[in-house]
Amino acid sequence: MSNDSWLTEFPQLERAQLVEIRKTLDGSYRAFSREYGDTIESFFDPLLAFLIWFEKLLLATPWWLVIAVLAAIAYVASRSWKLSLGVVISFVLIGVFGMWDNTMRTMSIILVSTLVAIAIGIPTGIAMARSDRIQRIVTPMLDVMQTMPAFVYLIPVVMLLGIGKIPGVIAVVIYAVPPVIRLTNLGIRLVDEEVLEAATAYGASPMQRLFGVQIPLAMPNIMAGINQTIMMALAMVVIASMIGVKGLGQPVLKSITNQYFTLGLLNGLAIVALAIIFDRISQSYAQRSQQHLGGAPK
Repeated sequence: MSNDSWLTEFPQLERAQLVEIRKTLDGSYRAFSREYGDTIESFFDPLLAFLIWFEKLLLATPWWLVIAVLAAIAYVASRSWKLSLGVVISFVLIGVFGMWDNTMRTMSIILVSTLVAIAIGIPTGIAMARSDRIQRIVTPMLDVMQTMPAFVYLIPVVMLLGIGKIPGVIAVVIYAVPPVIRLTNLGIRLVDEEVLEAATAYGASPMQRLFGVQIPLAMPNIMAGINQTIMMALAMVVIASMIGVKGLGQPVLKSITNQYFTLGLLNGLAIVALAIIFDRISQSYAQRSQQHLGGAPK
């Protein structure tokens, strides 16, 4: 067989094999989703109930009370009246331009997704910091999660669970959880060994060292990870709207398909406002906690 004939025949053979492999994998996943989809969906029923309750709470609460609570949280985290004033102005403008309900829906999705990501990410980061073997296993998974195009997350989730809030939350969590895992692992590993030896000398157990020394000293890094998780969750809002997640993403998607420039611009700016507010609050809290641990004046 000449080199030219080998080059022309090999790609045809390879494509046929790949088609067969894809058909086999697609058939297996469809069979799995039909067999276990309802069971897996029922597993997420408590999360769905909490998400629906939280969304209804935000929508039913008077706008002025929501703004007051958010401004108070901003002030407690940052001790900055300028940030609190910025929160008030931003949310008042969101309400004036008729985006209040969608903003509350987006906030419910983002906050619940962030809580789930924290609940998964921090224990995983701690486990990675305490075991090199776990770090070697988890790190390639995080690399894949961070480099995979965001749209790809929607395919298996939608096939398994359909469209709706829970598939959106799962897609957002998968996309947004890597930073908090990585930075929790990094923060704990960066804790000075001499500090740990001193804690051990005073009779601290491994759990006391973890919760009394390592996590407090790693808190700035952990907060940075939470900050990045929130930012990535907000970035996923528009993509998640493609599978039925209501919020600011749906008007943006509608504006793309119908060329409504103003609609897309206003809702995009609302997402930007949420991102800036969450970013400033989490960064300010991280800085204040670092100053407290370092003994610097507040």
